[in-house]
Amino acid sequence: MNQNHREAMADVRDMYMAHSALRREFSLLPQLVRDVTPGDTRRAEVVGAHAEMLCHILHLHHEGEDLLLWPLLLERGGAQATAIVPTMEAQHHAIEDAHAAVVTLLPRWRRTGRDGEQLADALEQLREALIEHMALEEKEILPLAERHVTAREWMRLGEHGMSKSPKKQLPLAFGLAMYEGDPAVVKAVLAHAPLPARLLMPIIAPRLFANHARRVHGTATPPRIGATAS
Repeated sequence: MNQNHREAMADVRDMYMAHSALRREFSLLPQLVRDVTPGDTRRAEVVGAHAEMLCHILHLHHEGEDLLLWPLLLERGGAQATAIVPTMEAQHHAIEDAHAAVVTLLPRWRRTGRDGEQLADALEQLREALIEHMALEEKEILPLAERHVTAREWMRLGEHGMSKSPKKQLPLAFGLAMYEGDPAVVKAVLAHAPLPARLLMPIIAPRLFANHARRVHGTATPPRIGATAS
C-alpha cells in the first residue's frame, strides 16, 4: 500500500470510460466487416482503418498495464494481488494472440474486401476474450488500484498510450471514450492537460467522433453498450 498517505490515490473512473469505448467498438466490428460487400475496397478501407486504430489503442492500453500497473499491484497489493495479477497476465496473452490474428488478416482484407468472414470470426474471438478480461479487471483490479496506486502513478498509464500514439489521432481517440463518458470523468481526465486541450478537447473530440462514426457506422450515434455490458 502507498506509504505516503497525503498523496492522492488513483481515480480509476477513466478506466471504466475506456472500457466502455472498447466494448462498444469491438462488439460492433465483426458485423461491420460482414456487412462489407465482397470486393468493395473503398468500404473495406474505411472499416479496416477503424479496426487498425482500435487494435493499436488496445495494444497500447494493455502494454501500459503490463509495464506499469501489474508490478505496482504485486509489490503493494498483498495476497489479493498475487492471486489475481497472474490471471490478468494470462488473459493479456490470450488477447494478444487474438489481436495478432486480426492484425495478420486485416491488411489483405483492406486491399481486396474479400474473405471477410475469416476476419470477422477472428474479431469475434478477440471481442470475447476482451470482454471477459475487462469484466474481471473491473471487479478485481480497479478496487485494488484505488487502494494501492497513487494518482500520479495512474496518470502514467494514460501518458504511456499518448506517447506512442500519432498526435493527430489523439482527439478522435478521446472522442471515442467521451461518447459514453460521464462528463465529470471527462472533466477530471482533462484537469491535468494543458489549458488549450482543456478548452478545445470537449468541443473538438465529440465532433471528430461524430464524423468518424458517420463514416464507419452510418450514424453519429452508434449503439451505446456501457461499462458493464457482457
